[in-house]
Amino acid sequence: MVFGNENATIPEGLVTNEWLIRPLRATDVELDYAAVMESREFLWKWEQSTWPADDFTLAGNLKDLQRHEREHINRESFTFTVMNPTETECLGCIYINPLTARWLSQAETTPMGDTDWADYEAVVLFWIRQVRLVEGMDRRLLDTLRPWLAQEWTFDGYLFQTNEQFEQQVDMFEAAGLQLQFEVKLPKHVGKYLAYT
Repeated sequence: MVFGNENATIPEGLVTNEWLIRPLRATDVELDYAAVMESREFLWKWEQSTWPADDFTLAGNLKDLQRHEREHINRESFTFTVMNPTETECLGCIYINPLTARWLSQAETTPMGDTDWADYEAVVLFWIRQVRLVEGMDRRLLDTLRPWLAQEWTFDGYLFQTNEQFEQQVDMFEAAGLQLQFEVKLPKHVGKYLAYT
């Protein structure tokens, strides 16, 4: 058990030649906001919501980042920013949530394999800046995250999740050899989410 466990070691992040992955902080607001607003049409599909709205403000983004930073410190959920090595550009974001998270608590799950939803502790979601998708950065990030999550974290099990309507990420997960384990229906969300291992 990692969430809420004061004795669990939480990785500080990961550095490669391509990016720096570290906890998201409120001080990242301007770089994060630029990435979010540039990618909003893609994020509407990914989120299955109207976030971020066309009139989403820097102040609104700051509130989001403050909440994510607080939840990270309190070990309620973990949000990491993906930066370029010099930390002058935000490339995306990684969210690691417990299955007990409020937004997942009303989920209807349909097993597609031999495992139970309760066999897992965490759901991992991530996005990469929209202009970087054409160069395959999302696949390279996935290939970095898989060993990091397996070797550096002590989850009882984790799933990568995306919305079925975000075909780019669905295709990328399947091309990477991930196996569909669950279809996840969330109240007030269009379509299903798909959870992979």
